[in-house]
Amino acid sequence: MQPLGVREPNDFNETFAAMNREMPDAILMVTDSLTLLNRKRVFDFALEHKVPAIYEQDFMARDGGLMSYGADARESFDRAADLAARIFQGAKPADLPVEIPTHYLFVINMKTAKAMNFAIPNNVLSLADEVIE
Repeated sequence: MQPLGVREPNDFNETFAAMNREMPDAILMVTDSLTLLNRKRVFDFALEHKVPAIYEQDFMARDGGLMSYGADARESFDRAADLAARIFQGAKPADLPVEIPTHYLFVINMKTAKAMNFAIPNNVLSLADEVIE
């Protein structure tokens, strides 16, 4: 495992250089505003070097990433809206339960897999919530 962090856009160049020196077996990109804004750079690096990469949000796979596994954003937003409604109806925030996601989406982008010459086993495809052809 090789933790490589980025704090500003120029850090991606250093991160890619570090990965070029010691190519990883795979990439797990943690999502924050900086990585979201620069996701295409990570997609391009992974594709060019044929490194499998997984992302935390489903739209990242739809945008060109190989695969994603993370909390269903729609469910999370629905739960947040419900909690906000309960507060507006008079509930005390301290009395509300802490909730965790119950549904995680697994999305595979077969277009990206084919561009990388990756064969995704059928048993893995069968586990996916969505397969992008």
